[in-house]
Amino acid sequence: MNLKDIALLNLRRRKAKAAFVLAGLLIGVATMVALVGLAEALTHEINHKLEKYGANILVTPRSDQLSLTYEGMSLGGFSFETKELKEADLEKIRHIKNAGNLAAVGPMVLGVVRVGRQEVLLSGVDFEASEILKPWWKVEGAAPGPGQVVLGSEAARVLGLALGQEIVIQDRRLTISGLLTPTGSQDDGLIFSQVATAQGLLGKQGLVSMVEVAALCKDCPVEDMVEQISEVLPTAKVVAIQSVVKGRMETLKHFKSFGMGVSGLVALVGSLVVLVTMMASVKERTQEIGIFRAIGFRQSHVMRVVLLEAALLSLAAGVLGYLLGLGAGELALPLFSQGHGAHVAFDPWLAVGSLLLALVVGLAASLYPSLMAARMDPHEALRTL
Repeated sequence: MNLKDIALLNLRRRKAKAAFVLAGLLIGVATMVALVGLAEALTHEINHKLEKYGANILVTPRSDQLSLTYEGMSLGGFSFETKELKEADLEKIRHIKNAGNLAAVGPMVLGVVRVGRQEVLLSGVDFEASEILKPWWKVEGAAPGPGQVVLGSEAARVLGLALGQEIVIQDRRLTISGLLTPTGSQDDGLIFSQVATAQGLLGKQGLVSMVEVAALCKDCPVEDMVEQISEVLPTAKVVAIQSVVKGRMETLKHFKSFGMGVSGLVALVGSLVVLVTMMASVKERTQEIGIFRAIGFRQSHVMRVVLLEAALLSLAAGVLGYLLGLGAGELALPLFSQGHGAHVAFDPWLAVGSLLLALVVGLAASLYPSLMAARMDPHEALRTL
């Protein structure tokens, strides 16, 4: 009979205490897995929503005058001096160090045009890139081709135009190929065309007013990308629009910290349960340990038996705790998430971490009881026989 067989026999003989140790470790591991899994699932969901949705409600006074500003840039009411970007320079963005993180680069040409008596903001847009940059856009009809435009819902209402009609801009007749469904944003008051069409109407051939860059991936190095784009376009001002992202990520960061704190507290309580239970188990086995020492077992052998028992229970607690934590996190997810399709996914690294946590806590808490058992005087132990 080897040390492993002795440890297994002791566990079978003392099922209640083994179950108590197992429960203490299992609860700690399951709590950690559930909270970390929840945080990861919520992070993934928020990343998905940030890629898919902008502001969904915008309340503004209704007016028959269309706004002549875009992204804080005023284009009507007064003159301003600004340098346009060269369209040819935009290719440099696609060759920055983190170009692999680029999801879309969308140039825009902005300018004021007159339609009848109404001044309207015309925007030349890359509609292929807009599928990523503005995935909330829905066009009734079709995206504009050469000689065509798409009207925002408010622009169509104020101008009294409908799908399929013609619109005269800068003495040029264009067909309305589509209508942008209401977005609740400033886009509702604009006229959209292809970039080349807008450049021709505004006399800005080869120039763009601004560029939208999308890095739609988890943990993209946004700040690094800002610096890299600034280096290749030194005449441009490059900023990261991160206020909403940072606010939501900061909330998740606090949630993760809270989760780790709670997990640590539960693990501490679990370790105390293991410590007390293993000490009680050692005291109950005083005679058994005395016999082992009398027949030639060394102190190291006794310690290994106790630690082996703790290791077996810890491994079982790690596996069961991980599975229980996944289930608990999945059940609790609807309480924190408003979306559909979010799940606490299997994470091999988290599984390994749960096993290591259970082993470390179980062995650390069993170290003193094993030392106590190893230092037991065999003569004193045998006197109780």
